Amino acid sequence: MPHPLLVAVATICNDQGEVLIAQRPQNVDQGGLWEFPGGKLAPYETGYQALKREIQEELGIRITQARPLIRINHAYPAKKILLDVWKVSCFEGEPWGREGQPVRWVKLQDLGDYQFPEANDPIITALTLPDEYLITGSCQDLDSSVTRLQQALDRGVKLVQLRDHQLDRQSYQRVATHFLEACNQAGARLILNNDPELLQEVDAAGVHLTGERLMSLSERPLPKGKLVAAACHDLASVRQAKAIDADFITLSPVLETPSHPGASPLGWQRFKELVEYEVKMPVYALGGMQPEDKRRVFALGGQGVAGITHFW
Repeated sequence: MPHPLLVAVATICNDQGEVLIAQRPQNVDQGGLWEFPGGKLAPYETGYQALKREIQEELGIRITQARPLIRINHAYPAKKILLDVWKVSCFEGEPWGREGQPVRWVKLQDLGDYQFPEANDPIITALTLPDEYLITGSCQDLDSSVTRLQQALDRGVKLVQLRDHQLDRQSYQRVATHFLEACNQAGARLILNNDPELLQEVDAAGVHLTGERLMSLSERPLPKGKLVAAACHDLASVRQAKAIDADFITLSPVLETPSHPGASPLGWQRFKELVEYEVKMPVYALGGMQPEDKRRVFALGGQGVAGITHFW
């Protein structure tokens, strides 16, 4: 089997919450589509070395700070590619199309207005997701739960999963309604760990599928525009999440965790293997995670960290 074509990709962000995109020439494969700038690795180059060289050549800027965002294996009919995607936060100079290509700064929420190659879809999702995913603990006491949520939102949390399997449907819906109001006011997104049909009553950002619900599905339960996340613990569940076209997953438990004391942890090596070779979407590491683990997760190709114990 031929090795995939290695491509370094830059998502270049500015202080206005915009990302730079470029248009492919009309006379090349998938010409006219928009893409995130980058290019093929030269022999013996690392992804970061290729990234800096390609961006200097294409846009005339010098990258001074970047971190890994996501790695995507993708098969087109005629070739396979591995996109090594980086999030560029600091650079010197003003980007312009040195090869004659149109370039444009675009708000993250407006990326859906542009047509990209298929392999770029997970990049857009990764760009619009934060690097921390808060999962709630018990929400039996509504007032204290709303207070705890507000404290998290005040700390800057932007993605919240409402998880309490002890609540009946009516109680869960009542908590979700209050949570949604608080999240909307803070510019955060609420994910419901419940039946996808509940979104007809509570207009949250999407759902998080339990492992059992994930494995019971034969197709994506919600249309595009709503997020579908899934709890994955092994190769079978990761492949099922891909099969139903989930937007992102949690992979757990990476380490031992108080919330699941009997679970056997994956460990960092298995996490890396699943992320690099099996997953084509953003992955949050879950299980024993703390905010300082984010740098390791980034280096292994993950989106960030998720948690209950430390975050809630």
